[in-house]
Amino acid sequence: MEDCAVSFWIYIGVMSILVGGAMKKFLAFHIGAMPSMMAWLGATLLVERLCALCMPAVLARLILCVSCWLYFTWATPKPLLPVEGKAVFITGCDSGFGNATAKRLDAMGFEVFATVLNLEGEGAKHLRRVCSSRLTLLQVDITQPQQVQQALLDTKAKLGMRDLWGLVNNAGLCVNIGDVELCLMSNYRGCMEVNYFGTLNVTRAFLPLLRQAKGRIVTISSPSGENPFPCLAAYGASKAALNLLISTLRHELKPWGVKVSTILPSAFKTGQSSNTEYWEKQYKNQIQNLPTSLLEEYGEEYLLETKELFHSYAKKANEDLSPVINTIVDALLSPQPQVRYYAGPGVTLMYFICSYLPFSISDRFLQKVFVQKKVMPRVLRKQPGLSLINNNNSIKENMNNSNNNNDSFTKSID
Repeated sequence: MEDCAVSFWIYIGVMSILVGGAMKKFLAFHIGAMPSMMAWLGATLLVERLCALCMPAVLARLILCVSCWLYFTWATPKPLLPVEGKAVFITGCDSGFGNATAKRLDAMGFEVFATVLNLEGEGAKHLRRVCSSRLTLLQVDITQPQQVQQALLDTKAKLGMRDLWGLVNNAGLCVNIGDVELCLMSNYRGCMEVNYFGTLNVTRAFLPLLRQAKGRIVTISSPSGENPFPCLAAYGASKAALNLLISTLRHELKPWGVKVSTILPSAFKTGQSSNTEYWEKQYKNQIQNLPTSLLEEYGEEYLLETKELFHSYAKKANEDLSPVINTIVDALLSPQPQVRYYAGPGVTLMYFICSYLPFSISDRFLQKVFVQKKVMPRVLRKQPGLSLINNNNSIKENMNNSNNNNDSFTKSID
């Protein structure tokens, strides 16, 4: 009887450890962690079955000891690599993730090479003001190969015989949002030029230095590059191309000892995402350049609702960039960095839904979490049986309902 009582309390302890470990992995999981999480759950089920058979107290104690050892061995993070002597090149430091990363890495003791589009801009001035003399600002448009090559020469001159440990590909662009048919071809080309070709320019240029150092490549991408977010086709397509490029590069650089990581953030206020004037300008440019027949079929109110919905989501995006900055630091300094990091609230749930649930569920989820449109295209509204929503009050009411249902799953715009 006493043995059964001891077994019961040890059973409670073992189950707490196993279930706690599984929940910890779930709350911070990325898709690559699913096998280990399933192993935790399998072990939990096994222990539960053994305990149901009223195992002897000695066996229960043994399982408790093994569980504790496994939990603390696997759950305890390994110490990060030392920062001393490490140099990192970061693109897109005018604002957002790039600016915050440059400040964090400089404060940690890295030698930082930060690229900006404007050396006299507010972002560059802020970095000069708050960072140490180790930080070097470089004016670089990553779509211009000659500027990238000049940045490489400047970096090599400053480093001398020292190595370049890391490259953080952060610079990115989203030009307007809208249905595939309504986006201008210049939007598709603009996103691809910066997000794909620009990142490719920088990565190829700095690869010899990174191979020599057996260093790290960290790239900021987007969930929209893997999931079909409505109205983000131009941006998402460029990030999808980038994701495949970086994944291929990861395989090719294994023999060289270079570790490659991709970070996919959730919704954050970065760059132009909260710049109302910028998006108003993009919207007017879209209206002015769409074919008249297409604009008549969809209706200007349809495009207006898309723009307003995006504005409302951008305003509610997370201002605390630390989840992404922390993953960048881990990717640069962890002895075994993750292949992919899913940073920010809600993004892990989104990936679980889109990766493991039926399309009927994941499609509805994506439609609701980004632009839950209520206004039908003008031509469709004229068809019988379809609701007509054509006044500003209705649009605002539907936007408010959408905002209440969706808080943190929209994609950050770099």
